[in-house]
Amino acid sequence: MSLTTTLDKPASQEEAVSVRGEAAGAERVLTPAAIAFLEKLHRRFEARRLELLAARTARQARFDAGELPDFLAETKGVRDGCWEVDPVPPVLRDRRVEITGPVDRKMMINALNSGAKMFMADFEDASSPTFANMIDGQVNMQDFADGSLSFTDEKSGKAYQLGDEPAVMIVRPRGWHMEEAHLLVDGAPISASLFDFGLHIFHNGAKLHEKGVGPFYYLPKMESHLEARLWDEVFVFAQEAIGIPIGSIKATVLIETLPAAFEMDEILYELRRHIAGLNCGRWDYIFSYIKTLRAHADYVLPDRAEVGMDRAFLNAYSLLLIKTCHRRRAHAMGGMAAQIPVKNDEAANAAAFNKVRADKMREVKAGHDGTWVAHPALVPVAMEVFDDNMPACNQVLSQRCFPPISQGALLKPHSGGITEAGIRTNVSVGIEYIAAWLNGRGAVPIHNLMEDAATAEISRSQIWQWLRHGADIVAANGETRKFTRAWFDEIFAEELKKIRSSVGESGFKTGRYEAAAEIFAETATSEDLTDFLTLPAYDALRALN
Repeated sequence: MSLTTTLDKPASQEEAVSVRGEAAGAERVLTPAAIAFLEKLHRRFEARRLELLAARTARQARFDAGELPDFLAETKGVRDGCWEVDPVPPVLRDRRVEITGPVDRKMMINALNSGAKMFMADFEDASSPTFANMIDGQVNMQDFADGSLSFTDEKSGKAYQLGDEPAVMIVRPRGWHMEEAHLLVDGAPISASLFDFGLHIFHNGAKLHEKGVGPFYYLPKMESHLEARLWDEVFVFAQEAIGIPIGSIKATVLIETLPAAFEMDEILYELRRHIAGLNCGRWDYIFSYIKTLRAHADYVLPDRAEVGMDRAFLNAYSLLLIKTCHRRRAHAMGGMAAQIPVKNDEAANAAAFNKVRADKMREVKAGHDGTWVAHPALVPVAMEVFDDNMPACNQVLSQRCFPPISQGALLKPHSGGITEAGIRTNVSVGIEYIAAWLNGRGAVPIHNLMEDAATAEISRSQIWQWLRHGADIVAANGETRKFTRAWFDEIFAEELKKIRSSVGESGFKTGRYEAAAEIFAETATSEDLTDFLTLPAYDALRALN
């Protein structure tokens, strides 16, 4: 349905709150009371959100001018202080395996029934933010809270229902930088973070709290402890508004930006009443490393396949996260292995499972309290590794000794080569992912890996970084060449031609590959690196849907 309404604002159009768009279930989600609650969130917190986004831009300008990320002198007292976060409820103590995925109804049920301890329902990187997807996700959240979540496949007739012991639901709203263009306050779009969070807690928060299973959240893409402070203020406001005790909300913060890695103590401190732990959001973290250090030629990364968690800046960040969390009695969650099951290729499938097993072994041995998988078939693999190596429900009280982790360690780039094959993979993955995103799918299997917006960001930002610094590339013939715009254009045209040939002319047109290619090329070759691929892509998504 299409909703355009003015609520409690008869005076003038400038004060209107309007919902513009069509989506099944909108009348159930966007009730007058829910919209009024969103309006209150917007009027209370929007100015501060915009200030913090401006602070991001100002800090990036300092990095571009030569400054490097470092621990903050003004918050040394927090880092050195003796304090802990508040305890988590019993249902959050064992998080050894978490599965993540979009808010699609069928996929949610499969994830909740997968045997994982937790399911992160993702309104962010694993979901394409069409208005229909966002509203449908909120409908699914309401049904889950009511205990009525089910699905019948119209084609097969197969019925899907929740099992007796579903995973605990954790919801990830979109990041502070995103806006929801379909709800306007005074003619301006509302923050997508406040839209996703606000609708979820308004409709479901009290019910989940009463059942002892929420409300729980994952918070993405923060860049500073001041952004965490804003979330804490939002949480307090929301809990008071719906009538649940302060501290009922428990959130896990994804440390997936380089600046945030230098403020982990501070982020935990700001959210100490509401935080359960931190998570190594590795793929976005790689992208953020490239973006933050984009002007510095000494920090150019090799092919994505060579940027592993076992060394250089990624290993240091992982160890610092564990050290920091356990000192403050918070969970230190591991990240996502991108491998998925490979059909009709036993050897490739075995190799994928072995990579997942090795990744999870590294995490549990290092001290992580749990990990992520992207596919239900990988839950038993990860569970076995953590069961065998973590007999208690977590490792928060472990007494591992960690060496000091310096600024230099957190910035140390990976060694390795940059190849023409790596360029071609980035181009093809980037185009194919953006095309799927424009068609409403946010989690996409490509080349036997589960790709989401984070890996697409790596693909286009690596191209930008290699072009900006004229990287030496090992060509297919073994020769080393400087990477130039002309060579990129040549590779880009060839990879796009391969995609067109693979999907056919009709599939190419309906699949929106041309629009995807334009977005990828523009964000990979622009003079200034676009902050987020999803910003121009969201404009295109709205135009196409």
